[in-house]
Amino acid sequence: MQKTDNRPLAERMRPRSLPEYFGQQHILAEGRQLRVAIEQDKLHSMLFWGPPGTGKTTLARLIASYSGAEFITMSAVLSGVKDIREAVKLAKQNYELDGRRTVLFVDEVHRFNKSQQDAFLPHIEDGTISFIGATTENPSFELNNALLSRVRTYVLKSLTADEIKQILKAAISDKQRGIGELQLGVDEEALDYLAKAADGDARRGLNWLEIATDLAENKRITLTTVRQIATEGLRRFDKGGDLFYEQISALHKSVRGTNPDAALYWLCRMLDGGCDPLYIARRVVRMASEDIGNADPRGLQIAMNAWQAYEHLGSPEGELALAQAVIYLASAPKSNAVYMAYKQASKAAKESGSLEVPKHLRNAPTALMKELGYAKDYRYAHQEENAYAAGEHYFPEELGEPVYYEPVPRGLELKIGEKLAHLRALDKKSGS
Repeated sequence: MQKTDNRPLAERMRPRSLPEYFGQQHILAEGRQLRVAIEQDKLHSMLFWGPPGTGKTTLARLIASYSGAEFITMSAVLSGVKDIREAVKLAKQNYELDGRRTVLFVDEVHRFNKSQQDAFLPHIEDGTISFIGATTENPSFELNNALLSRVRTYVLKSLTADEIKQILKAAISDKQRGIGELQLGVDEEALDYLAKAADGDARRGLNWLEIATDLAENKRITLTTVRQIATEGLRRFDKGGDLFYEQISALHKSVRGTNPDAALYWLCRMLDGGCDPLYIARRVVRMASEDIGNADPRGLQIAMNAWQAYEHLGSPEGELALAQAVIYLASAPKSNAVYMAYKQASKAAKESGSLEVPKHLRNAPTALMKELGYAKDYRYAHQEENAYAAGEHYFPEELGEPVYYEPVPRGLELKIGEKLAHLRALDKKSGS
């Protein structure tokens, strides 16, 4: 290790060529579009979207290096329109002096507002800069359509434990940039633990390895050593970000798909990652109505009970109640009949306007209202045979008799469907 180089190990070990770059083979393998573009020097503006520590900045540097282009980097957290103008000015000077191209790399580009993002557009279009943006957030939501239409989006994936292990081994053996000069022994099980605990983030794994070199006893990094460093509770879970919505979606779909084991796994992933349990409780209540409904009305009650249990008990006792509710809902018969009926009725209510309430359905507490025909000919269901007024109308006349709620032939809704079918047959028989 060079004593004068005080940069973090992760910075020193940045790949200098594509063969040194681990991961992202879905876009960088031989013959893949980005790999071909780099090798053939077909520089274009692009966007890298992926989790932290997956090599976005490194890949941008490599692209600039392979193209012989000037590399200018800025962070959207610290920069503004003034910095963009200065970068564009430098890019123009580079081109005018020796025809050299410029790659402008913008980290955390989603942090720029609309006007700041718009500032790049004319310079991307006229070729002054080759724009490369990096973001951990879904660009569909965070970036302007105008900017998205001018760049090619590449999705970067979390690194596998095997890929991170290769990166760690490279750092251990490298005597110029890594820790090879220290001649430390590293137990294989310690490497495996670090690679797995890094959770797809190469930077995190290298940072932990660097700390482990200071804690190594007898010039050896052991499993005990790395366990002191790679602490619990570091699984990736970006509250409010893409991973947040991806995991709650996975939980919801596992419940809907009647897979209690997968549902329980995603619940535990979210809790382990730091998600607010009360947020999960609210979503579980939604699942009970949306995907189970009247096929098993107890689902809603159990979901509400779990919510209240967590509010009263907190963690960890309340989390077990959430697990009980999730397993019950995932195992219950499924019906989205209530959800679909609600959507259709809501649409009809919005589109039909302010239709009048039929007079026979209105109350008539005054003499004037009675004279106007309010409540006239209303049939009181409890006075009818089987407590049902066959043929009675309850919709505005303009709507006719639409059917929104169609019970599924599962769970309690099987019985509800049979009952409604019987009552509709009575309506037809009444001739009304």
